[in-house]
Amino acid sequence: MLTRTLYQWFEESARQHPEATALEAGGTALSYAQLQRRALAVAAAIMAGRDRPPARIALVAPRTTPSAYVGILAVQRLGATVVPLNPEHPSHRNIDIAQRADVEVALVDRDVRDPFQDLPRRFRPSTLVVGDTDPGEHAEVDGLPPVGEDPDAEAYLLFTSGTAGMPKGVPYRHRHISPYLTHNLFRFEIGPGCRISQTFGLTFDASVGATFMTWGGGATLVVPSREELFQPVDFIVRNQLTHWFSVPSAVRVAQHLGNLPLGVATSLRHSLFGAEPVTLKHARLWRSVAPNTDIYNLYGPTEAVVNCTEFRLTGDPAGWTAANNDTLPIGVMYPGMESLVIDPDGNPVDDGELCLRGWQRFDGYLDPRENDGRFVAYDGTGPATPCPPGQAPSLEDWYRTGDRVTREGVNLVHRGRLDHQVKVMGHRIEIGEVEAAIHRHPGVTDAAVVAIRVDDDTQLVGVHTGSGVAAAELDQWLRRELPIHMVPTRLEHLPAMPLNDNGKIDRRALTDRFAARDAADAATLGARL
Repeated sequence: MLTRTLYQWFEESARQHPEATALEAGGTALSYAQLQRRALAVAAAIMAGRDRPPARIALVAPRTTPSAYVGILAVQRLGATVVPLNPEHPSHRNIDIAQRADVEVALVDRDVRDPFQDLPRRFRPSTLVVGDTDPGEHAEVDGLPPVGEDPDAEAYLLFTSGTAGMPKGVPYRHRHISPYLTHNLFRFEIGPGCRISQTFGLTFDASVGATFMTWGGGATLVVPSREELFQPVDFIVRNQLTHWFSVPSAVRVAQHLGNLPLGVATSLRHSLFGAEPVTLKHARLWRSVAPNTDIYNLYGPTEAVVNCTEFRLTGDPAGWTAANNDTLPIGVMYPGMESLVIDPDGNPVDDGELCLRGWQRFDGYLDPRENDGRFVAYDGTGPATPCPPGQAPSLEDWYRTGDRVTREGVNLVHRGRLDHQVKVMGHRIEIGEVEAAIHRHPGVTDAAVVAIRVDDDTQLVGVHTGSGVAAAELDQWLRRELPIHMVPTRLEHLPAMPLNDNGKIDRRALTDRFAARDAADAATLGARL
């Protein structure tokens, strides 16, 4: 297996294809040589006055600007860790993440607000504003350390939604990402001349996969604007993309808006969908859009580097079949990855919780306390047993994904979450974090959030008791507390929460309540039509 640091993957392509286009974003096209030159200049600016590179560097930039990708490469060139922060997320959330990550330096795009500017100076990281200026071929880049070669070094630190209202830090090491790149560069036939979409926010682990799959193969990363994401087919055709990588919601939204012309995306050869269930109906629809494409359903928790299983659809769509829940299987594990399916007692079964281990599995959360209950030991005999609290997981331990799967032949089929974690528009959301935010409103006494299916989409419904704060007021309040994708689609006040026999909130009753109401509304609308 070829193991490189992320910068080495890019550097090798820049050496072999310096004049090839590496990036198209924000109306700017940069060759590998130009992108590398800009990254080295930013790396030199970070090192100015320092005798060592910072360990972790925050990046506050939209995914649509060239400066975001320049910043990523600059951090990787220094052998430091990228800590992406979404400039559209609430400042207090970004500040909390940066402080828990012990960020020393922040790269902030010139066109976004610095989330640290209101902090007292002694609590701020050093801030470097980055833009899209070209330093020129003879820019001063002295003082840079040697290119890092340590596969054990930390490359990225991403934060996922957390159960206690606090995001969890997931460190990626280079040795976790290299196997993913090695497999996918071959599997998806990525090389010079390929043109690959980058549709994911930089705090989303799939952005790491899209970006470095592209650069590892000497291909071109093409970044759509927010508006262009609503017309993905037009974007594909206009930019002659060969690879499309997104959440399946992008297709459903475009279909809803009437922006899905059929048969025109003929340049597309590989279509990669992940982070949400993919139905057979939508796979066939996409094949009607792009008649020459193979379609892949990809699965993987953030804790296993973007995705670690795949299911491929190719050939005549008339012969395609789905699992018995009408979704595409998530397929088989990647090379170097293993799966174990267990029941609540730890016994191996064909329908239960998916556990995994292998090259791509992370080493444990930033906060070691988050590891408790997330890993099990299994030696092939007897039931799997929880790893002792406080003990760091070994490479032989299995990570409990919290996902229910079923084995159907050689394939795994995803059946949903076992806990209160859901995915909305591809974003992994912990119900507890959303509930914690609702609870913080002074007019709320109790709160619960449930996920319901509306057509093929997952939507959050927030229910609260208390003084009866208006839905519009609570919605605006939550938008200041949470990223927009975590704000419930619907907010309702109840005089009291339904309780089960144990005195706990009866979430099933809430889910059934809203599902039944949606069904009745749909029936009424159908009768009127």
